Amino acid sequence: MIELSKHHAPQGNISVVENNKDVPFEVKRCYYLYDVPGGESRGAHAHKELSQLIVAASGSFTVTLDDGEVKRTFLLNRPYQGILVVPGIWRTLDDFSSGSVCMVLASHGYDKEDYIRDYDEFLEYKKGQL
Repeated sequence: MIELSKHHAPQGNISVVENNKDVPFEVKRCYYLYDVPGGESRGAHAHKELSQLIVAASGSFTVTLDDGEVKRTFLLNRPYQGILVVPGIWRTLDDFSSGSVCMVLASHGYDKEDYIRDYDEFLEYKKGQL
């Protein structure tokens, strides 16, 4: 988990994310997920080189991270906290609350060759890294 800066003001709060400071990489891509229907999952893949910071900009959802041996689930529900996902980690996003917005900051632009979308292939990839 990464704690982002949080600045309070009578008009509302602001959190700031700066390249190589608040997040340990240079952000090359930013996208967000919203209007995810109840009961749906997102993610279900890993990356070979891409790092990501996943933040619940609004609402809540769970992120399950899997390194091929250990799975851990995190509840994201604060816009000033994010989960850092490094290369070689399988991620699944579930349990989206109504109106939730998932913001993702990524270290690289989109590259379909960087994705591992099959879990068995992911496990083989992890074995090859040892």
